[in-house]
Amino acid sequence: MVSPAIQREWARLMRLALEEGEKALPDVPIGAIVMDADGQVIGRGHNEREATGDPTAHAEVLAIREAARSVGEWRLTGCTIVVTLEPCTMCAGAIVLSRLDRLIFAAYDEKAGAVGSLWDVVRDRRLNHRPEVVGGVMADEAGARLRDFFIGHRP
Repeated sequence: MVSPAIQREWARLMRLALEEGEKALPDVPIGAIVMDADGQVIGRGHNEREATGDPTAHAEVLAIREAARSVGEWRLTGCTIVVTLEPCTMCAGAIVLSRLDRLIFAAYDEKAGAVGSLWDVVRDRRLNHRPEVVGGVMADEAGARLRDFFIGHRP
């Protein structure tokens, strides 16, 4: 059982990721932050695929890149990534390969999620690194933001 204090901290962090996601508009409002072991935000990212024309410009990838620049290496051991939507296969792979210790995400993605929905890349026992996973933190709020976005973008 997770203590109420830890749950409050996860919600605080998710609010930061949700705020970051709002910067993505007109792209899908997904945001991510990476924090070091001391709780300092060392990376931020929001979807920029539409703005940049880069299919890899997902919130998680951009936050991981910024965090790696911040620490001066690719290994993000001791760090946590917080993201507003369950990562896809590309982002789940980046989380494993960057050696992040923990992944906290909000809404599940039944269509493309790779952390339990369709696949479970980050917990695959064949890989040499498996981060701790905390899913569903503020899932209702994150899911509502995504639903509202897609309602406004469909004919």
